[in-house]
Amino acid sequence: MSSRPTTTRSVWAVIPAAGSGSRMGAEIPKQYLSVCGRPLAEHTLTALLSVPSIVSVRVALSVNDAHWDRVDAAIRNRVQRVTGGDSRAHSVLAGLQSLHDCAADDDWVLVHDMARPCISVAAIERMIATLDNDPVGGLLAIPVVDTLKRSDADERVVETVARETLWQAQTPQLFRYKTLLDALAAGLERGVPITDEASAIELHGLQPKLVHGDAENMKVTVPGDLMRVEQILRSRWGGAI
Repeated sequence: MSSRPTTTRSVWAVIPAAGSGSRMGAEIPKQYLSVCGRPLAEHTLTALLSVPSIVSVRVALSVNDAHWDRVDAAIRNRVQRVTGGDSRAHSVLAGLQSLHDCAADDDWVLVHDMARPCISVAAIERMIATLDNDPVGGLLAIPVVDTLKRSDADERVVETVARETLWQAQTPQLFRYKTLLDALAAGLERGVPITDEASAIELHGLQPKLVHGDAENMKVTVPGDLMRVEQILRSRWGGAI
């Protein structure tokens, strides 16, 4: 992997991981479930720690998280744990606040879902390079290709939705430190829904840039997703993991 810098500003990473992952129906949070013989979190963290321009990784965990020690100590010792909140936005905000004494206002902050273990170093570096001079920042996303239907309360089709300008948001998402901090704080104070960092930036009156992602960068949400991400990772490394 090249050690060349991919940005003119420092990049700090924040991973919100304080949720319980209840849709998995597992006894432990999904980031600790086994994928290719390792906790899912190890795959995600290994990718981020392999990006030269990322100077620090902060992981926002539940105050009651008793499973963090499942992650290999060689990885745990390279990231900083912070206490997350009741929602994704609160956890990201906690990660940002932990950077108060070290991040410059116009440094980049990269936010990534712990439950996306198939993110590649190449995709992260490409996104950082693409957005380096962007005034707003942006996110990985893929254009919607399936036909979309809008339903009523009885789950009957009301209309077919035009898909030509629709994208499926992914992570990482990359924004300036102070801009994202202010956007999240303002959105939470107003009590408006914040589904991802880009939505907070949009509520702040800005337009994030969409950067083409990859369908393999899927999010583990339901039990069947574990098998799929394991297949992706094993095929990527020729079965060597």
